[in-house]
Amino acid sequence: MDVVTDLVLGAVASPWVYVLLLALVVIDGFFPPVPSETSIVAVAAIGVSSGTPNAWLVILVATVGAAIGDNISYAVGRRVGSHRFAWMRGPRVSAAIDRAAHGLKHRATILILTARYVPVGRVAVNMTAGATQFPWRTFWPLTLVGGACWALYSVAVGLMAGHWARQQPLLAALIGIVIAVVLGIVLDQVISAVHRRRAGRRGRAA
Repeated sequence: MDVVTDLVLGAVASPWVYVLLLALVVIDGFFPPVPSETSIVAVAAIGVSSGTPNAWLVILVATVGAAIGDNISYAVGRRVGSHRFAWMRGPRVSAAIDRAAHGLKHRATILILTARYVPVGRVAVNMTAGATQFPWRTFWPLTLVGGACWALYSVAVGLMAGHWARQQPLLAALIGIVIAVVLGIVLDQVISAVHRRRAGRRGRAA
């Protein structure tokens, strides 16, 4: 586990854990290296055996933080555009931004909701939404819905791992993190494959 996750786990028995989780999820909305998913999963897993923190409060905090972070990302994109930061000019991120721009024109709702599960993908989609002037009155309710679904998913993974290793909370946290990472990679690959297939069909049609 990384330093940030260790910090959250160290505060798991304190009310401050909710503040830390909120801050992590908000920052993760526009800065992907922050490990909000793994922290939420780990905390939820430990909560099964220790009784704290409360899973429903974790879901609430994660939902609110996700919506705030996504809207900050949207605001940044609207103000400075989607290619102004150095880390966005790499081939993978640039490709994600290009896919996001195309997807927002044709299937904005499903794209915004599913992008929440892919760290780089959600930042690319949300910043591109801002940069392309996607209507904010349509965008922000979707971030609430997407944030709530993502929070439920993350906590559910943690609870499942916690029940598997109920007597060993740290092992439960580790199992939950591994499951979350694997599912995230699988989802990222599936979404990328779908985009490539659709792009291939458009190319053949042209």
